[in-house]
Amino acid sequence: MFSARKAAAVATALLTSMLLAACGGGDVDSTLDATGKSATLPESTAKASTSTSIFYGANGRNTNGGAYDSTAVATQLAQLQDIGAKIYRNDVYSLSSAKVVAKMAQTMAASGITVYPVILLGTGYSNEQTAYNAGYTLGQQVAGTYKYKYYEVANELEAQALTGNVDGTNWTHYKNQPFVVARGVMRGLIAGVKSVDSSAKIVVNGTWLHYAFFQMLMDGSQPDGTHGHPTVNWDITAWHWYSNQGDMTRACGGTGCYDMLGVLRSFGKPIWINEFGVRPNYGTDQQIANYMAGNTMMAQFQSVASKYNIQSIQAFELYDDSEGNFGLMKSDGQTPKAAYYAYKNFVASHPM
Repeated sequence: MFSARKAAAVATALLTSMLLAACGGGDVDSTLDATGKSATLPESTAKASTSTSIFYGANGRNTNGGAYDSTAVATQLAQLQDIGAKIYRNDVYSLSSAKVVAKMAQTMAASGITVYPVILLGTGYSNEQTAYNAGYTLGQQVAGTYKYKYYEVANELEAQALTGNVDGTNWTHYKNQPFVVARGVMRGLIAGVKSVDSSAKIVVNGTWLHYAFFQMLMDGSQPDGTHGHPTVNWDITAWHWYSNQGDMTRACGGTGCYDMLGVLRSFGKPIWINEFGVRPNYGTDQQIANYMAGNTMMAQFQSVASKYNIQSIQAFELYDDSEGNFGLMKSDGQTPKAAYYAYKNFVASHPM
């Protein structure tokens, strides 16, 4: 949902991605092959990260107006330090926005907070090569503004390739043309970043049950059933999870119920939950705060971090804004909400 702020097409795709199918059927083995091409997903080869400094984090939107742009970076830094957040995700979509985030990253790095960009491009290109070229240019520009440790390439592109309100657990759930274009965008962004910063760690992201998309990226297949295409390689698998999606270890869609953390672990890479949040219509501010810190969100993620190799969890988001009242603070950038204190107290009592 993060890139929905930039394009109506993305917004439509992300809305589709969040429409949850009714929980139906029996439990489905979480290691079910995403593309239907083999019996199991690859075994995890990654070990739990030895770094714990970035486990707790938050999302910001410092190139999108509102409280983020009217609140001094020093103030945001103090707020993040107060709640115990050590990593701060912000979107970039142009050279000018990249420069804004780069300046903020430099300031926050001096105080021990890691800022990283999610580089936004959609699937509005005619073919894979054109998408690759656009991605390469933007990736190169972003990497040229600041040497980040992490670069996230695009946002929930898998949702733009879905055939409709489907789970995304099989290759037949995706349309070929937007899949190919999305692959081009991601490949181009990665190549552009790497052309400037060869040591960059690449983050990709998805949401809900859309894991077949990433299986196809890894094995060089695509929704038309063909193989032998370019693959996409990344370092960290990020996922987005909201209150209306329920328990991430038993997420139920039209095709069954899945341990999505188990599926992601099987990719063999560290996991980030780099958007987690509670829908504003869930209830009162206190009910929202309780859910955020509760047993299907922060408490669960923290308790199973070692089991699933979860390296970081990042709240969506720091301030209320035009996206909705998801914030830990109100849209004035000054007033803490109940969720702010719930987050802060949880971090204090569960150091990582």
